[in-house]
Amino acid sequence: MATLADNRTNLIGVLSAVGAAVFFSVNDVVIKSLSGDYALHQVVLIRSVIGMLVLLAFIFPHQGGYSLFRTRRLGAHVLRAMCVVFANFCFFMALAAMPLADVVAIFFVCPIIITTFSVLLLGEHVGPHRWLAVGIGLVGVLIMLRPGTSAFQAASLLPLASAFAYALLQIMTRHIGGTERAATMTFYIQLVFICVSSGIGLAVGDGRFAERGNPSLDFFFRQWVWPDTGDYLIFLLLGTCSTCAGYLISQAYRLCEAGLAAPFEYIALPLAIFWGVVVFGDWPDAVSWIGIALIMTGGLYMFWREALSPHGSLARGRHKDR
Repeated sequence: MATLADNRTNLIGVLSAVGAAVFFSVNDVVIKSLSGDYALHQVVLIRSVIGMLVLLAFIFPHQGGYSLFRTRRLGAHVLRAMCVVFANFCFFMALAAMPLADVVAIFFVCPIIITTFSVLLLGEHVGPHRWLAVGIGLVGVLIMLRPGTSAFQAASLLPLASAFAYALLQIMTRHIGGTERAATMTFYIQLVFICVSSGIGLAVGDGRFAERGNPSLDFFFRQWVWPDTGDYLIFLLLGTCSTCAGYLISQAYRLCEAGLAAPFEYIALPLAIFWGVVVFGDWPDAVSWIGIALIMTGGLYMFWREALSPHGSLARGRHKDR
């Protein structure tokens, strides 16, 4: 029987997932707006350096101080961070070539993968209604991908690859969250981002591999340039949003079941549609609307029938892995 403390912890986890989705949404808009002027690894490096400063100056002092550097699971942190680095690079390369709403919609195969992995790898319980929701969402993702049609584009596989890496990331978060603090996990992610993006910049930052005819590859291999003065505040916003999102999503998957936290990330879908229309003038076409509607329906149904039911995750409380 769920206790009041269990329900309160689940609520905090759910609100953390919602907050992370909002910050990630702003992050995506800024990255896409910068994708025509800067190299991806340069943007990620600047974002991560700013994010690290925000983490050390504002989050660490309120979460236990600099003792948070210490960990006995360094290997798990590095592996987890490499998952998120791969996920981010694939996702951002897709943003350079595709409408924001389409990229986010395809990426939302991720909660489906997380729900499946939460059963296979974590032994969490998923009821039949949530499996039905998974099926509905999967159909929506297939519609968005449009395999076998002339509308299919290779760039649409990038958010799909990103989703698999992100799902592994969150499963690992659930696995190590019993001993590691969210701030510690965020620190090692930012550190690996800095190391990887610096290495890529040193290797290909001269722009010799840039491909002008391919927006995704051009974004990845473009030459480094000194940022315009007017973009300094944009980079500051990017770094702050990235750190807040990373911290909140780590909290979400530490505090409640992966299958419960994942559906609340669907708030990123309507936000992506909003930003796509307002900022970039991209309206989803009819097929995309159908796919988005199915994905949203699957997510909302998953929450309504499982998380709020007397026998669902919210009532049962946390999975006791700590």
